[in-house]
Amino acid sequence: MTQRDSLRIGKLADAAGVSVETVRFYERRSLVPAPPRTPSGYRQFPPETVERIRFIRRAQVLGFTLAEIRELLELRAQDAEACSSVETKARAKLEDVQMKIDELQRIASALNKLVASCEAREPTGDCPILSEFEGDLPGSS
Repeated sequence: MTQRDSLRIGKLADAAGVSVETVRFYERRSLVPAPPRTPSGYRQFPPETVERIRFIRRAQVLGFTLAEIRELLELRAQDAEACSSVETKARAKLEDVQMKIDELQRIASALNKLVASCEAREPTGDCPILSEFEGDLPGSS
């Protein structure tokens, strides 16, 4: 990589659509390899770092943790055998997301029932929502 090909942190951040602090954060978390520096201390990132950061951001949007993304990046660097490992991780993430969706749907249903039971004209001492919060939790003894 020549100095002409390299990107300083600001240009890298702009090209990847993130902030300079995000690049530094990813570097501290070892998601982006520490680049060589100029004699004056400027980081010199290789151009392919733009795609690496975009990969990280897309994986985060899909709900992967930084630790999971680190594993995916390691698998990305391996040969074709890694594809089944990536699929396994994606399936596990999908199951996790589906469980969260199911739980959020249960919460929404319960809140809908509480809101529907509220006439909103009663003193707060008679509020069915507050009364529900004072009761026992389902499944607790």
